[in-house]
Amino acid sequence: MRMPKLADSFRITRDMWSSPWMTAIGRFTALIAVFLFFAALVEDGKFYTPRNLENILRQSAVYATAALGMTMIIIAGGIDLSVGSMIALSVVTVAWILDYHYPVYGPNGREETVYLIHQWPVLLPWTALVAGVLVSVLAGFINGATVVGLRLVPFIVTLGTMGIFRGLAKGLAQEKDIYPREDTWLTRLMDPTLTSHDPRWRVWILPPGVWILIVSAVVAALILRYTKLGRYIFAIGSNEETARLCGVPVGRVKIATYTLGGLFAGLAGLMQFSFIGGIGQPTSAIAYELFVIAAVVIGGGSLMGGQGSILGSVIGALIITILYMGGQQMGWPKWVQEAVIGVIIIAAVVIDRLRQHSAT
Repeated sequence: MRMPKLADSFRITRDMWSSPWMTAIGRFTALIAVFLFFAALVEDGKFYTPRNLENILRQSAVYATAALGMTMIIIAGGIDLSVGSMIALSVVTVAWILDYHYPVYGPNGREETVYLIHQWPVLLPWTALVAGVLVSVLAGFINGATVVGLRLVPFIVTLGTMGIFRGLAKGLAQEKDIYPREDTWLTRLMDPTLTSHDPRWRVWILPPGVWILIVSAVVAALILRYTKLGRYIFAIGSNEETARLCGVPVGRVKIATYTLGGLFAGLAGLMQFSFIGGIGQPTSAIAYELFVIAAVVIGGGSLMGGQGSILGSVIGALIITILYMGGQQMGWPKWVQEAVIGVIIIAAVVIDRLRQHSAT
């Protein structure tokens, strides 16, 4: 009679440690450990100054926002290698619209340049915002439609569109950086607030871009947890054939998932535009897909599909940013930083695999 009770106690303990709350606590503990590591080793306490903490939040906001969509895609059993190119395309689109100009000829026959921002100072930034997000949404839709319509592996499709979208960004920018004529509120989305000398700007407490991330994360978490689409995403990632037999519209759900990935990549593009100083840089966000995927994996997402969480991905983005910025401040060569992040990604996958085995 003692053996069943002992087995039950082991099962209860196992279930407790594999619960979502314990997983989240584990990720958060890892975040604190990484932060304390660099806080102790970086000289003169520079790592935990308000300015540096704010810089960590600003940089991680770009990764984390893009990771929201990537989380959904990976849970559904897919992958998107084009997210960095989508961010760059969004950045260039915003800058191109803000810098749009055309020549006119005056009464004396002299050519003059008219900038649209001078004629529409209020409307044009909003137009640039909508266009920057929509072009990324369209890119995400193309990814999803191609995966579903041609029945191709997402890795191959998004590897191809990574080059296509990057090429479009370079073509739109004519292979050079775009410098808008005037700064607008879009340029200030990621400006520091805590260390700002403007008291009106400090009222925000956090940069507006970080608030956009927080709101987006809440919306994404609600979609995954409480909507039919969220349940379908988990079902497809767990077992696509079973989900199809149960009546799940697999094709439409996949297209919707990649489209949402494009939406969040577009929002990340707005943040990136501000973060790099309000310029349209077609070479921006190179290799961001690696950081974004790493954030999801470190946050508990399984590349096999069926697992992942929004909170975990945000924590993963913070860990990636702390590693990157901490390594810079300690003077690590870039190759060392990349190697460390690679090791951590592999370790996160191994830990996830061991956790799955222990749960079964």
